[in-house]
This record gives sequence, C-alpha cells and structure tokens, in this order.
Amino acid sequence: MQRRRFSVEMKNQIIQEAKEVGNASQVARRHSIDPKILYRWMKAAQHTDWKQADPANKVVATYTPSPQEFRTLEGENRQLKELLGEKDLEIAVLRDLLKKQDPAYRTRLR
Repeated sequence: MQRRRFSVEMKNQIIQEAKEVGNASQVARRHSIDPKILYRWMKAAQHTDWKQADPANKVVATYTPSPQEFRTLEGENRQLKELLGEKDLEIAVLRDLLKKQDPAYRTRLR
C-alpha cells in the first residue's frame, strides 16, 4: 500500500469540510483517508490556530484581592483550619472510644 502525501492546502480543505459536515469519519471515507489521520490533522490544526491567534485574545484575566480582602480571606482560612483540626481530633477521640468498646473494630477505613 503506497503512502499518499497531502499538501497543506488540501489538508486544510479536508479539515474545513469535516468541520462543516460535522462527521469527520464520513469525510475521511469520502477522501479515502483513515479517520484517525483526519482527527490527528484536526488536532494539529487547533494548535496552529492558537499559535497564530492575536496575543491580545490570549490574555487571561487574573484577580488580585486588595490588602483588606486578603486579610479577611486569611482570617477565614485560619478559622476553617481550626475547625478542621477540631473535627479531626473529635474523630480520633470517637475512634478510640469505639476501639475500647469493640476491640475487633477496624481502625483503617477502606
């Protein structure tokens, strides 16, 4: 079986047709191409589209809290850590009580 080479223009044309039709397998059969190859071309085309895109469109907005918001978030974080520590301690105490009442109790949870 002889390998065929497709030009970049032909690949782009087939990819565009697959996007328009919405069924890449059908388009691949029409052009006597393995669907896996067409999917690979489509994936590579997405990456090249990203590289060629305008840098202004790639900017991702980030949120930076003000110093006051940051302090309140740190306070909430500290409170939540304290609550979590208390809950862990409570669970450990309850497990110890259970173990004392029933020595056959499994300490490891699955």
